[in-house]
Amino acid sequence: MTAPGINRRTLAGAAVAGLGLPALAACSGGGSSSPGTGGSSSTPTRGAPATPSGSASGSGTSSPSARPALVDIADLPVGGGTVVAAQEVVVTQPESGRIMCFSAVCTHLGRIVSDVADGTINCGCHGSEFSIADGTVVRGPATTALPTVAITVRAGVVSLA
Repeated sequence: MTAPGINRRTLAGAAVAGLGLPALAACSGGGSSSPGTGGSSSTPTRGAPATPSGSASGSGTSSPSARPALVDIADLPVGGGTVVAAQEVVVTQPESGRIMCFSAVCTHLGRIVSDVADGTINCGCHGSEFSIADGTVVRGPATTALPTVAITVRAGVVSLA
């Protein structure tokens, strides 16, 4: 005998919902790579890559009215990048002095990309890969490029514009 309001349908629905939770957690990504492992990447708004200005030695701090610092250029590998999960962006340096920033939200299912390695921004959920140079899809299942994000570079520090 079952309790009032509980039947096979409600029990089956609860079981199916419970099975989906681990799959969602596995696709969440959200972490950033540690230095020396390829890091994460980001690219500025399409057609408008940021170029360093001012001193090459940034302290990583910003004025109260400025946006928070994303990464010091000195910590951004040439040919690689860094995922800044807290800001949902990926900053890349496809070639020396060319800094790009893209949305870190994969265009396939909206998960945060996992890392940057071997010239691509990688989503660990389903394997999509995007170019560090322009955010275009290198390998699906994603079919749409990562949107660019406007940034500024001052005193060797990359910040959101």
